[in-house]
Amino acid sequence: MTDLSDLLVPEAVLAGVTAGNKKALFQQLGASATATYGVDAKLVAERLAERERLGSTGFGGGIAIPHARLDDLPHVCGVFARLEQPLDFGAVDELPVDLVFMLLSPTNAGTEHLKALASVSRRLRERPFAEKLRGAGSKDALYVLLTGVEARDAA
Repeated sequence: MTDLSDLLVPEAVLAGVTAGNKKALFQQLGASATATYGVDAKLVAERLAERERLGSTGFGGGIAIPHARLDDLPHVCGVFARLEQPLDFGAVDELPVDLVFMLLSPTNAGTEHLKALASVSRRLRERPFAEKLRGAGSKDALYVLLTGVEARDAA
């Protein structure tokens, strides 16, 4: 899998996100998931925070993949956010995070969840790709980079 088209829709790609801390970011990601996938924003933020307490999902290079499982989710899905200002995420390399790919999975999606995490991680670890994401000029450009799919309404 070289793209993430199975996990994202254009509405789930955010650019210029501002958040003062992880809690505020998780609330924004939850709100986006509500608007896009119809899940409970508060529950998403709570589950992300619970997972983050186990250890940071910031894996280095300015990238984090916070993830959570939800009971009533029909399939694995995601929200990508490029932050306006990098955020301290407690990442393993201690660098602040500016690229965030939130992954949501059904509670019973064992291997599907792990495969999605691996795909996102593999793709975002590619430094040239991460730099392209940082330099993209719009949400549409981010979506095209992430999925390899031309956005229908790209201007």
